[in-house]
Parts: sequence; structure tokens; C-alpha cells
Amino acid sequence: MQKRDFLVVRDFTAKEIRAVLDLAKDIKRDQARHSRALEGKELAMLFQKTSTRTRVSFEVAMHQLGGQAIFLDWRSTNFTLGGIEDEIRSLDRYVSAIMARVFKHADVEAMARAARVPVINGLSDAAHPCQALADLLTIEEKFPDTRKIKLVFTGDGTDNVCVSLIEACALLGVQLTVVAPKEFIPPSSVMEWLAKNNLGRKISVTQDIAAGVKDADVIYTDTFVSMGQESEGERRIKIMHPYQLNSEVVKRTGKSPFIMHCLPAHRDIEITSDVLDSDKSIIFDQAENRLHAQKALLLFLLRPGFGS
Repeated sequence: MQKRDFLVVRDFTAKEIRAVLDLAKDIKRDQARHSRALEGKELAMLFQKTSTRTRVSFEVAMHQLGGQAIFLDWRSTNFTLGGIEDEIRSLDRYVSAIMARVFKHADVEAMARAARVPVINGLSDAAHPCQALADLLTIEEKFPDTRKIKLVFTGDGTDNVCVSLIEACALLGVQLTVVAPKEFIPPSSVMEWLAKNNLGRKISVTQDIAAGVKDADVIYTDTFVSMGQESEGERRIKIMHPYQLNSEVVKRTGKSPFIMHCLPAHRDIEITSDVLDSDKSIIFDQAENRLHAQKALLLFLLRPGFGS
């Protein structure tokens, strides 16, 4: 059977994403029933970037599924000396799958081309597909039919989290409005993909935050300055400050929306503390759901047909 990778959300079909999310719900309801599902399997976790949620959720996921996770700090490996393809061709002789958290998306693509085992993008500059799975799982816990809600992302439309969210919402038919300044609208590549595949009907982009957030059931934001963008941090914060998620923006919805952020948060920069800590915040539910969504993803990739 041909191996599958998960580098961007659109690597999966809508049906496959639906299957992963449904499996994640089943796993979350009865974690003990799946405790030996990946017995004898190993996941190599390769990190160029620092991590809290990605590392811990994948490591715990493998442990709770009966497998083993191996943490590899890029700086302490010979990835710093040899070519990516050569190192991956060695690494895949030892493990069942590879998860990598990298700066450049081209690096994880090179890994996938070289590897004989599934490669998972734990984050790159272009995409954060595992986060999108957890996001949709979290939203579906609040809204059984997500096709009837309005989700708004405010801030950096070029953000890897936003891009993956666009892909996931487009495939599953969730209405998503991206509210962003003209300097940071979503990449043309993802918008062209929407148009080419006739998936843009429920995806919109606007610079008008008042109009954009109106009637929102969920509002989502992410850091204005991601790792590797520190040199332009002051400029980015200045441009995106009007798109901060604060109590005034929440009021403009005309509703009582749920609040999302993938963390780590920079309090009172992209989101104010009162909103982050409010009763409507489901931010830490998102963090927990990384574990359950990634368990389902690992089973989907390593045990094709599991649970069907």
C-alpha cells in the first residue's frame, strides 16, 4: 500500500478529514479501548523549532496508543551536517513514521519525498495542518453542525494556522471569514486552490473588521509575530493592531462568540487578557484536542482502515 503523508490539510480529501475527526471523537470518549492500537510502532519527532503542545501531544499520543515516540532536537543530530534526504533515508529504517516541526516548508517536503514511511508536518512556515484538525474537533464539540455557523479569523491572513484553517473549512463546508490588513491577506496559492476546486463559496476575506466579525459564532486569532519573524515584529504589530481580538471586537459580533487561539499567546498584543480568560474561551480545549486529533491521525496513517 502506498504511504501517505500529511504536510498540508489538502493532502486529505473531505471524506478522509471527516473520518479522522470522527475517529478522534471516538478515541476521546474511550481512550482505554485504543491503548494498544499502535503497539510496536515508533514515531520519530524532529524539531527545528521549539515546542510545547506539538511535542507533548504527539509523545503522549504514541504512549497512550501503545507505541513509542523519540524526540530529536535538530541541533543535536547530524541533520546539521548531512543532507536532509540522506538523514531521512537512514531515519526511516528505524521508525514507523516521522513528524517534523520546521522553519521552511520545503524541508518537510524534502523529507516526505525521501521517506518510505509517513511524514507529518508538525508545523512549517506555510502550514499547520495538525492544528487545523484540533480546531475543527474543538468547534464541532460546541456546534454539532458546523455548516450552520460563522467562524472568523482575525489578524495575519498569511499565518500558517490561518492557511490550514482555510483549507479545512473549505473542504468541510464551514463558513470562514478572514479579517486581515491588505499587507497580510491569505496567500494567492491557497486562494487559487479554492477557485480551481470550486471550494471558495464559504470562504471570504475582508479588511473591514466591523463587518467581518458581525454575527460570528467563533472568533480565532494567532500571534502577529511568528518564530522567525522577530526582525519585522514592530512593523507587523503596528499594522495588525487594529485587528486585535479584544472586548470591543467581541461586542461587534452582536453575539457571544467562542474564542480561539492556538497558543502561545502574546497577551494584549493579538488578544487581550480579558478575552483570553473569558468564560467563552475554548483555547485550552483546543490545546487538549491536539492530543485526540493526532491520535486519530496517527491511526489513520499507520493503521489504514482502523475502526471502519
